[in-house]
Amino acid sequence: MARVTSDLQSDNAAELPDWPEPASPAEELGGAPRRGEHHAPGAATANGEAHFEGGAAEAWPEAEPFDAPWRRRMRRGWERGRVWYRANGTPTPEPRAPLRDRLVPPYYPEFFRGAGWILPLAITIVGGVLRFWNLVWPNSVIFDETYYAKDAWSMYVYGWEHGWDPASNGSVANGKLVGPGTFGHNGVADFSCSSGCQEFVAHPPFGKWVIGAGEQIWGLNPVGWRLMEAVLGTLAIFIIARAARRMFRSTLMGCIAALLFSFDGLAFVMARTALLDGIQMFFILGAFAALLVDRDKTRAKFADWREERGLTVLLSAKERGPRLGFRPWRWIAGLSLGLATATKWNGIFFVAGFAILTVLWDRGARRAVGVRKPSVATLIRDVPWAFLALPITAAAVFVASYAGWFFDTSNGGGYNRFWANTHPSNFWPTWTNPFRSLWNYVDQQYGFNSNLQTPHPYQSNPWSWFIMGRPVAFYYESPKTGQQGCTPSMGTCSAEVLALGNPLLWWFATAAILFLFWRWIGRRDWRAAAILAGIAAGVGPWMWYAQRTIFSFYAIAFLPFMVLGATMAIGAILGRADASPTRRVWGAAVSGTLVIGVVALFAYFYPIYTGQTIPYTDWSNHMWLPSWI
Repeated sequence: MARVTSDLQSDNAAELPDWPEPASPAEELGGAPRRGEHHAPGAATANGEAHFEGGAAEAWPEAEPFDAPWRRRMRRGWERGRVWYRANGTPTPEPRAPLRDRLVPPYYPEFFRGAGWILPLAITIVGGVLRFWNLVWPNSVIFDETYYAKDAWSMYVYGWEHGWDPASNGSVANGKLVGPGTFGHNGVADFSCSSGCQEFVAHPPFGKWVIGAGEQIWGLNPVGWRLMEAVLGTLAIFIIARAARRMFRSTLMGCIAALLFSFDGLAFVMARTALLDGIQMFFILGAFAALLVDRDKTRAKFADWREERGLTVLLSAKERGPRLGFRPWRWIAGLSLGLATATKWNGIFFVAGFAILTVLWDRGARRAVGVRKPSVATLIRDVPWAFLALPITAAAVFVASYAGWFFDTSNGGGYNRFWANTHPSNFWPTWTNPFRSLWNYVDQQYGFNSNLQTPHPYQSNPWSWFIMGRPVAFYYESPKTGQQGCTPSMGTCSAEVLALGNPLLWWFATAAILFLFWRWIGRRDWRAAAILAGIAAGVGPWMWYAQRTIFSFYAIAFLPFMVLGATMAIGAILGRADASPTRRVWGAAVSGTLVIGVVALFAYFYPIYTGQTIPYTDWSNHMWLPSWI
């Protein structure tokens, strides 16, 4: 018998219940008990199949012949990660792993004790050093930092976004902000407007609170407004390493994911620029990692519950499975998703996607432990708590992020704060006026974001993000000889910060999406489905709003899932731990080449990630596609 299995460790069809296997090929061809035939507990059928034993055992129900041959064949054909072939074409499964190992698969052996923490931490330190090194450069306000650096500072002065002196144009105001970037240095904050200072902003406030925290720590200068971006961008390396390790049950896979993320150009540039998208990505990734922990812990509870009742006992049709009680990691995920949505509005799509994902995981676990109506059980036991822990919690966090807007009214209040006072309602009581004003404000924000169609030279179509078709130049200068390190030998010089993802990583990850669909549909692999859900939640809304002005750096929101998809594909190339030595050697060679290639390309593009002054000819050589210019 030849066996074909997945190169990655799967959970061995954990969502499939332990229905009895046939005792012989004859039964497979139709010898199963027919509807209406019952046997006493412990008795055997004519073809040798023993029924379940135990005081709580039941005869097979008439209405649900789970042992019907066509159902067994369908189940075997779809069992995740396993396909069997024999010469005569009849499928013969191997003995299935114990229920607990299918619900919570064991980890592969560690390289050494504590490697699951130490190695990801080491990679995180390397990535952090890269992100913090010379964080002050470019020593200027680049791209949309002109909005967020100022708004962030005003959040801690007024509690809401305050307009700057309209008499000074952007270049003058920005010039007053920059300086040496040393600790404690503050640029000039020009809040000298006397009336109409409330500023309409298109995004919720939490991301600006985060940026402003860095300014409060370091000062109002380029290092200050980029500080928290670098902190969160560094922590994201560690989180994705642990998340990948938990998904693939392998420290090696976790380290590969951390390396890919550390050396991606988009992740690197966004961690050194004061924009909202990198902050949102951190909380989206944190929510996903928390849901993975919740999945493992709840499935361990399912295994305990099933073992207490006996693994060979057929559950009654009314059995719904265990009550899971308080699930702190799912509440943490809800909190994190709320912070992501309170940073940029499109976080709501991740709230919806992750809520559906965790409910489907619960349904699969209930089915795996033998609950005969898992959908009904999930609807009753899991859906209400999931709705409370994720969408409701996220909505509460979103509203709470406007605390400064609600309570700090000493300087006239933020934009639209008293809208409801001038638009009374015959239905809502007056104490709801602040919430009505906020609802109107958020509605205006949504209208602005969904209808923005001002042409921009760096706007792009979401489909092109996967191949980095139109990266955004955050900063570009042509230093003259003797300025910014431009020497006479260089001739014409260029300095650029280009938000360009690592081409090898993104192109490989995009190709790996096809592999993920195959793993999900053909092998029913929950990991592939979860990764695809993250990608869809990240790019889906921009597909719907493709007519508006959008930019490729929005892809940072689903970059962690592209990295996880690439990691899963690399794991398949690497091969199973029990594969032949030749297979493993070739797999390691190809996988290692991919990872080393990502690191090498990062080093190659490093000058245009950091705004270094280089000869114009070198800069031109880095522009592989005409659309990168």
